[in-house]
Amino acid sequence: MFLLAIMTVVQASFWYLARQTALAAARQGVDAARAQNAPAGAGAGAAMAFAHSAGSGYLLNPAVSDGGSTPRTIQITVTGQVVSLLPGVSWAVSQVAQAPVEQFTTP
Repeated sequence: MFLLAIMTVVQASFWYLARQTALAAARQGVDAARAQNAPAGAGAGAAMAFAHSAGSGYLLNPAVSDGGSTPRTIQITVTGQVVSLLPGVSWAVSQVAQAPVEQFTTP
């Protein structure tokens, strides 16, 4: 029972770390894409780079999508798999970040 409790805590920790990494990657992508005159695909590229560098070890197979974005709003979705302590069991995480595109206005 004690080992099962420890495994549960460790697995929950992996899930939490993977979820937070996916959210941070989505936010990083939104920040890159919402800058004025940002090139197309800048958000997805930044999110994928962040997910690979920061999530190595507990966010497996990260995937990034900018579906749902409009000319006025950027939306980045990061999905991936959580490292599992149980063979054959897999948990997925998905996080979304959204923000308006920066625009220059004059008073």
